[in-house]
Amino acid sequence: MAGKEQSRRWSLQGKIALVTGGTKGIGHAIVEELAGFGAIIHTCARDEAQLNECLSKWKKKGFQVTGSVCDASSWTERERLMQTVSSLFDAKLSILINNVGAIRSKPTVEYRAEDFSFHISTNLESAYHFSQLAHPLLKASGCGNIVFISSIAGVVSVSISSIYSATKGAMNQLARNLACEWASNGIRANAVAPALIETPLAEAAFDDEFKKEMISREPVGRLERPEEVASLVAFLCMPAASYITGQTICVDGGFTVNDFSYQPQV
Repeated sequence: MAGKEQSRRWSLQGKIALVTGGTKGIGHAIVEELAGFGAIIHTCARDEAQLNECLSKWKKKGFQVTGSVCDASSWTERERLMQTVSSLFDAKLSILINNVGAIRSKPTVEYRAEDFSFHISTNLESAYHFSQLAHPLLKASGCGNIVFISSIAGVVSVSISSIYSATKGAMNQLARNLACEWASNGIRANAVAPALIETPLAEAAFDDEFKKEMISREPVGRLERPEEVASLVAFLCMPAASYITGQTICVDGGFTVNDFSYQPQV
């Protein structure tokens, strides 16, 4: 019995998950990690061709993954997606991964109203609204988990995008609030804050000079890999993590604890 209990604590077998933006980068790694631990997953993406390609590959791997085309920045499309999820899974959901995010990297004085709206709707509003929509489904499961994919830019100052950083900081606070407000509904909420990751988003948004600066500030001395974020996300969704809620956990190679002003000679 002890062995069965141990395996149950470290498994996601039969858990139902919605992962937003699951066809590339961190989202793709999270889908594969959760599926590898036995979760049944629905994901979404704007690019239908890319979504279908991923679904085909996951099917060949034996993963239970379905998907919908959805622009997560759209209020009506978010509602439509959650209706699909509710219909597919008998109005129950075990896990919500708010992964969708975007960035336009500019100096603060160069941002315009449209840039502000873009960041808010894609990063913060989508996560907030998806959480609202998912609440009855997570409550119905009896043991719900929300994980927000945040960023170290929401924890410390990083010279990339003040609006992006503000949305990620707000996301961290949202995780704290929902953890307390929805605890009585059996729902946990946490935020995971990665550093700079080897993803298409990072490749498009940041130049080589910025990447070198980031790497120089990380004691580990390299960029992060998507699967290194996905492993923490999977753990937070497991019964083994049942007492962890309301936290912002940095997965950053030591970036946020490193005093870059002092570099000892070794």
